[in-house]
Amino acid sequence: MAASMTAFGRASCELADWEIRSVNHRYLEFGFRLPEPFRDMEPQLRRLAAKRLRRGKVDITLRISGDAAVALRFNERTLRNLLGVVEEAGKHARIGPLDALELLRWPGMLEHDQADLAHFKEAAMASYSAALDALLAHRRSEGASLAALLRERLAEVTRISDRLRGMATQQSAALRERLVRRAGELRAHVDGGTGIDDERLAQEVALLAQKADVTEELDRLDIHVAEAGAALDGEGPCGRRLDFLTQELNREANTLAAKSALPEAARLAVDLKVVIEQMREQAQNIE
Repeated sequence: MAASMTAFGRASCELADWEIRSVNHRYLEFGFRLPEPFRDMEPQLRRLAAKRLRRGKVDITLRISGDAAVALRFNERTLRNLLGVVEEAGKHARIGPLDALELLRWPGMLEHDQADLAHFKEAAMASYSAALDALLAHRRSEGASLAALLRERLAEVTRISDRLRGMATQQSAALRERLVRRAGELRAHVDGGTGIDDERLAQEVALLAQKADVTEELDRLDIHVAEAGAALDGEGPCGRRLDFLTQELNREANTLAAKSALPEAARLAVDLKVVIEQMREQAQNIE
């Protein structure tokens, strides 16, 4: 099933609010914005997301509600050690009165209540799973829309291919007629109307008509269309395969344009390239 890489998921609990955004990217890349006490959760959060996502640039943000702050307490051991150092220093130099706020700013003086913090992390992890569920649901919904558009484009490619196939004989005849006419014009100016061997001319015309035959390109075009349809119907990510197939489709369209002997065939080849380019842009958003 096709899934879009462009999606958004959100989930909240009484303590935490998660936002997960993803956009198209060649690989899977994460960016985390977590409050300081929760930064140690990043490896676990990354593993959980990597199990459910394959491609995309994913930004994950955690916000803690203002009235649900984790309880703080000062580190008594650090405080005693610091006061002991200050007392010892006071024996050698005059030290003014200590300010409580200055003491609290000392690194390691304040610490979060571990029981309280564990409760917050447990609640945050539960809502994180819900945010991932929301993101994946959005991805699948967007992916279904993209798949429907791609199927429409594939059907259009098939319609153009069928029209070009119907013109194949007409194109060969038009090319042959053009070459014979040009040869006749040349014959009229060479040796008084002689000097061009009719049998050799027929061989050259047949060879050029064979080179201009587009049956092989149209057959490969149909094969690539069938493979793209199968990729959309299959399980798992299909974006890379679709991107490759659109490149192959475009290669065949370029050859068809180069071989077009009729104005209508040339126009259809251009239309084909436009449709394939639309497919390529849509396929790049699929995981």
